[in-house]
Amino acid sequence: MSKKVLTEGAIAPEKIAKSIANHSSKTGIGAHNIFLGQVRADKHEGKQVKGINYSAYEEMAEKVFHEIRESIFEKYDISCMHIYHSLGMVKAGEISLFVFVSSKHRGVSYEASRDVVEQIKAKAPIWKKEIFENEKHQWV
Repeated sequence: MSKKVLTEGAIAPEKIAKSIANHSSKTGIGAHNIFLGQVRADKHEGKQVKGINYSAYEEMAEKVFHEIRESIFEKYDISCMHIYHSLGMVKAGEISLFVFVSSKHRGVSYEASRDVVEQIKAKAPIWKKEIFENEKHQWV
């Protein structure tokens, strides 16, 4: 199985920058497509979201992420792919999903990246609990 996707807390900008920097030596790559999912400070009935607490059936989620990864490599001519998804509390404005797809050409990286994100949304057993400023919450 591939490396662990689920990571505790927000995804640090330094981790994103390091991933980009690590690919500069891979000169056969012509395109990188990066998707960053950021927690929004939505308002619901006058209450503002201050963060999202992510939970998952971790063993199954890792298996689903592996299956998504394999399906993308089968479907698209990509060179490299990294996926990281947060668990636990992530504050509004912080990153909770990082998808990084590399390929020879930009069109493939765009298509594959979108496919990864849509499959995660449809298949991954991850749940979101919005936490409001008044500490109340709602599941989404």
